[in-house]
Amino acid sequence: MSYTNIQKLNSQDFKRFTGVHKSTFAMMLKAWEEYNVSQSNAGRPAKLNRSQQLLVALQYWREYRTYFHIAQDWEVSEATVCRIVHRVEIALMQSGQFRIPGKKHLTRGVKAPKTILIDVTETPIERPKRRQKRYYSGKKKQHTLKCQVLAEQDSGKIVCLFFGEGSRHDFQIFKISGVKINPETESIQDSGYQGMRAYHSNSYVPRKKPKNGELTQLERDYNHALSQERIGIEHINRSLKTFRILAGRYRNRRCRYNLRCNLIAALYNHELFLDTSLNTQLI
Repeated sequence: MSYTNIQKLNSQDFKRFTGVHKSTFAMMLKAWEEYNVSQSNAGRPAKLNRSQQLLVALQYWREYRTYFHIAQDWEVSEATVCRIVHRVEIALMQSGQFRIPGKKHLTRGVKAPKTILIDVTETPIERPKRRQKRYYSGKKKQHTLKCQVLAEQDSGKIVCLFFGEGSRHDFQIFKISGVKINPETESIQDSGYQGMRAYHSNSYVPRKKPKNGELTQLERDYNHALSQERIGIEHINRSLKTFRILAGRYRNRRCRYNLRCNLIAALYNHELFLDTSLNTQLI
């Protein structure tokens, strides 16, 4: 593995390999270097330089291979890869440049989003040794961790996240999160959020078929139109799972899942801004 060769990749292939643009990588590298300046340099010099260490972390999130396999690529130990990944995650979060707006963004006055999309995505985990029922998702038929995503419809930017165990209902996660939405902001969510109007009157939820009954044609048309508006949040979930650490079975400690989701969401927002800028320049 050679960082020099990876730098020679064109922009499209570089993003395919790392999951981020070259400019985002440069921004992450600057934050990583600033973090190391503030730390003690005691001990032996590292075998990998800063750019290689950052590439190791990105490779881990993007491909989610084991520490052992990534260590073989870079000719270091598994423990070294583990330390690098953890330190890079802490450095990027502490830099303040890779954070999502937060739920306070939803209650702002004129700056509040016009429409937000709400959905929950699930990540499979290994079967816990204890409290298995707490993490068992009846929908997925396996043990999972849930991540509630709230995003702006117009820009596609992720506003905030909240987390829960696989057994918790999607709407229950929303209620526990304590998220408050500006009364003038519209919210669109799937049929799992029945009763949402009691918490936010300006919300739109698909009509459910009544027991032993059928939906009217008007209700079916309404559901179809709503699904077209809501599809954006599914695209966002798919983009987050470009990083295989959120798509495959999560093997790490569950306590670090929240941090990684927030970090990857922040990278997604930054990449979204770059993609929008590039499209504007092309037009």
